[in-house]
Amino acid sequence: MKKFMISILVLSALNLFAQNKEDKDTMQYKYPLEIVINGSRLSMPLKFNTFSTDLVEQDVLSTLTKGINLGEPMKLVPGVRVEDQANGTRVHFSIRGQGILSERGIRGTRFLLDGIPLNDPSGFAPDIYDIDWFNVDNIEVLKGTGGSLYGGSGSAGIVSIKTFDGPGKPFGVNAEGLYGSYNFWKGMLQFGSNVKNVNYRFSASRMMGDGYREHTHFWGNNLYLKFNYTPSKSLILTPIFMYTESFNENPEGINLEQYNTDPTQPNPDAIPYNEFLETKRFTGGVTGQAVVNKINLFDFNIYGKRTSFTEANNRTFVDRTYDIPGGTFQYTLLTGKKKTKNYSSIGTDIQFQSVVESRTGNLYSVRRNEKLSDQSINQQSYGIFLIDRLELNDEYNFTGSIRYDYINNKLDDNLKVNGTDLSGSKSFDHVSWKLGMSYSPYEYFNLYCNYGTGFLPPAVEELAQNPVKFGGFNETLVPSTSQGPELGFRGIISEKIYYDITGFYLLTKDDFNRYRITDSLRSQETFYNNAGNSNRFGIELYAKYIPLNNLTIQAAYTYSDFKYSLDQPFRIVMDDTSIVKYAVDGNYLPNIPKHQFNLDIMYYPLPELLLKFNPEYSSISYIDGANLESEAANSYLLLNFRAAYNLRIGGTSCQINFTAKNITDKKYLGFTEPDPGGNAYQPAAGSEFFAGLKITF
Repeated sequence: MKKFMISILVLSALNLFAQNKEDKDTMQYKYPLEIVINGSRLSMPLKFNTFSTDLVEQDVLSTLTKGINLGEPMKLVPGVRVEDQANGTRVHFSIRGQGILSERGIRGTRFLLDGIPLNDPSGFAPDIYDIDWFNVDNIEVLKGTGGSLYGGSGSAGIVSIKTFDGPGKPFGVNAEGLYGSYNFWKGMLQFGSNVKNVNYRFSASRMMGDGYREHTHFWGNNLYLKFNYTPSKSLILTPIFMYTESFNENPEGINLEQYNTDPTQPNPDAIPYNEFLETKRFTGGVTGQAVVNKINLFDFNIYGKRTSFTEANNRTFVDRTYDIPGGTFQYTLLTGKKKTKNYSSIGTDIQFQSVVESRTGNLYSVRRNEKLSDQSINQQSYGIFLIDRLELNDEYNFTGSIRYDYINNKLDDNLKVNGTDLSGSKSFDHVSWKLGMSYSPYEYFNLYCNYGTGFLPPAVEELAQNPVKFGGFNETLVPSTSQGPELGFRGIISEKIYYDITGFYLLTKDDFNRYRITDSLRSQETFYNNAGNSNRFGIELYAKYIPLNNLTIQAAYTYSDFKYSLDQPFRIVMDDTSIVKYAVDGNYLPNIPKHQFNLDIMYYPLPELLLKFNPEYSSISYIDGANLESEAANSYLLLNFRAAYNLRIGGTSCQINFTAKNITDKKYLGFTEPDPGGNAYQPAAGSEFFAGLKITF
């Protein structure tokens, strides 16, 4: 708390400095304070939004190298950490440390793709295979406790992704091709049209690569179709259809000695057991908005998803089929006169999920006939929320929200080994709330603060890992909760600099922890428990500087001081029982470096030529709660470069681009994780080179 109070004093001093810089000319430069933000469920200009908010726009998205995972578009978002697990589509994603110990997928962050949620009823989101990032127009990242808006999937924040609409002409086509290191290639075709009250865009892509290490081959296919249908001025309907296929070989982590000897080698188990993950998913849905008399607004979405998932690890094959129907209904009433306005909103999120799961033994990449588990899991999730925003005038804005969530999990054991029925149920409910205020004394300056709560319920991924037997639920897990304040300010200086600085403190209780058991058949699987509490203090800085019309400099810095707050130490289980390690009070949380810094310099020496330089730095991070320096992931500084040349031939535009990543061939770790066998290290790629071609007509 002391550090948080110091940060408040620092922010206040900078606030006074900004006020002293008042300049009439800056009033003409409104970007991005007047940009409308939609992820907070009530559309509003950024200056009225009480969340710490980052916008990822075309200056970043149009210069992505591979466009296959979250890592590239999130480089300039402070507070976000994306770890590339195997140089492919699989990543580990967290905001302010929430969800850092998930085995796979994403926990604690609400993902919306054109208004359709990607999370399941417990808040778990898969590895975001559904998105081709070359097809994305912009991204809103709202950081901080968002449980009062989206329940357990919003405890860390909200990521709202919007894809391109169709071109504003009868027909338009865009084609892209890319080839690069480790046999990576990608091809994409997009086309669309705008005719009367219908706008549509279709995209199809395929990519493939071998990855940096052995046994990291991956491939993926994406199809996406979006319509915008406007039958009248008061009604907008957006049907969406998407299909994805994704395959990733899993090299697993290696130990420190193996990493130092040859970082490209896989774990010794990975190849003989042919470890891999394969996902196929179809999603269909429609979002809509109806405006009645300009003061009554209805928002809704209805969707359905079906996923087929297979994972082969070094002990079992896990097969799951997921069916997820759901929908949202929200009503908003606008009242008030002149400059004083009030927006009151009430809504509900309803989502169901049925999971059919079976496990069979993996006998050196051959399925055994005998089933180890056969069960079905049904989830129901109901959320009711109230939101109110009072806009007193152009200066003061107040927001408040409260939400009640109920999640029920029911498991039916279809196998009943030796007559033992592991069927059961687990239910969780929680009330989340948030209060916030924004103050804009000048058009170019905005101060915001809030206090909120969040919770993270156990997901199917965690509940279905029963440490007692194959099948059944882990009965010991309870939701993790969080609460804390946030204070920040954003603004513009001399028409050339946009900045956003945020300080926050977050107290979390019953944090999830990963561990192993000694059962020889399942000793390589991951299980979860509630380890204790943590105190998280952080500062996040984003700045954009435009000194010249042809030069843009962006920077993102994150300071994370995340420590365990434990009444008593907990032992970190190791396969070698002679190794004794404990996480103790005051130790740092794993996988989170104290310092992260990214710089992006874009320079146009000619109108058609882009040169881009991108250094990125990360300080050391620990592999587990014991915080042993000898086992830590070292700090690193990477240097990346991109050049792109644009030309136009008649009505066709063409771009040729070249990218070099990790120019100095720095040896570093892309991801670490607690592992009782010491196999905690996932090496990242050395130097990579890519060349691409884009054609639009």
